[in-house]
Amino acid sequence: MSDPVVDAPAAPPEVPLLHGCPVTDSAGDVVIHPSRERYIEVVKALADEGFHLIVDVCAVDYLTYGDAGAKRALPPDVTPERFEVVTNLSNLEQRTRIRLRVQVPESDPQVDSLFDVFPGCEAMEREAFDLFGVTFTGHPDLTRILMPEDWIGHPLRKDYDVGRIPVQFKGANS
Repeated sequence: MSDPVVDAPAAPPEVPLLHGCPVTDSAGDVVIHPSRERYIEVVKALADEGFHLIVDVCAVDYLTYGDAGAKRALPPDVTPERFEVVTNLSNLEQRTRIRLRVQVPESDPQVDSLFDVFPGCEAMEREAFDLFGVTFTGHPDLTRILMPEDWIGHPLRKDYDVGRIPVQFKGANS
């Protein structure tokens, strides 16, 4: 009597790669997931391919997402971190957009600045720094852009205390 044939477990589906980074789809948009170390390299390669317009650079805080890996779509090989830097690029000739999502750990919230590739991202990186505390290494003027210079903390972080801020009117007695 022979042993019954047991089906081998199905192999996980192959994750497509672009410039050596995992790629996913979000409502028809291509999303690349480079590591922090490869971020600049991938952006330069995309710029060489015609993605000459930087549409946006922002940060996201996933602190309150609980099991962040289950609630946000990430490729299997990408480890979810508390912060994510999201960059949107556009190729005007081909009328295409591409998004990059870079995982940034809470213990070391920094990523390289894109200023040398896209000087127009200067204010966007300052805003992400100001409101989330993500540092952009190599940025020419990484100072607050929305909050006063002496402001303590980063108000869009999920652990930032929601408090009352007194309104100060010009010319009113304080």
